[in-house]
Amino acid sequence: MITRPIIRLFFAALFLFGAFLPAHAAPATSLFDGKTLAGWEGDLKWWRVQDSALTGGSTTEKIPRNFFCATTKSFQNFDLRLKLKLTGDPKTGMINSGVQIRSLRVPADTEMSGYQVDAGDKWWGKLYDESRRNKVIAEPLDAAAADAAVKKGDWNDYRIRAEGPRIRAWINGVPTLDYTEADPSVALDGKIALQIHSGGIALVQVKDVTIEELPPTPGAPTWDKVGHPKPRDPNAKKKKAAPTPAPAPSTK
Repeated sequence: MITRPIIRLFFAALFLFGAFLPAHAAPATSLFDGKTLAGWEGDLKWWRVQDSALTGGSTTEKIPRNFFCATTKSFQNFDLRLKLKLTGDPKTGMINSGVQIRSLRVPADTEMSGYQVDAGDKWWGKLYDESRRNKVIAEPLDAAAADAAVKKGDWNDYRIRAEGPRIRAWINGVPTLDYTEADPSVALDGKIALQIHSGGIALVQVKDVTIEELPPTPGAPTWDKVGHPKPRDPNAKKKKAAPTPAPAPSTK
């Protein structure tokens, strides 16, 4: 016969055992309902819901500046998944996009400051530091493999995992990025945003956006600790399209 004291001891032991188990990630949740911009904010001239996708840019007009559609909520550690399609005519200018993570809006500007997992010809798989260090801070693990993984002009599965100072990314299941932040003054929290880059006539569409929030990193630097973005320096470097290689000389 099982007595009450034994039952109480059993439940007490179960409680103590559970207390020492590692914290579990929250289940994945959707960040986009496929119908509205609920939970997102951005310039409505350049961002909208079209064909059940978050859509940025234009098929008729050159994009004058970078424009971002950002979540209203901030995140720290997470596993983000989405589908992204980028189309446009390279003859009109740079056709480029990217997924901002751990970023905030730059005051009085259309820019966002923070990490960008890039998208675009000669940019797939790179990690760019937008409106902060203003440079590529991580190259693809294998540029040729990253480029080969991309379905150009079609939907691509993006996965971005940010845990503590480490950021990893995959395109269509192919590992493309593995970067660990060494600067303790760089914030490890912020908004998620989608970019449509200036310069060309282009369209970026994103759908099936889900996020699995992971346990926060104790003592991690945050924007509130390190300071929010300041107005952008008008002389700061801007991302430029990679130069097109010169044609090989004719042997005829």
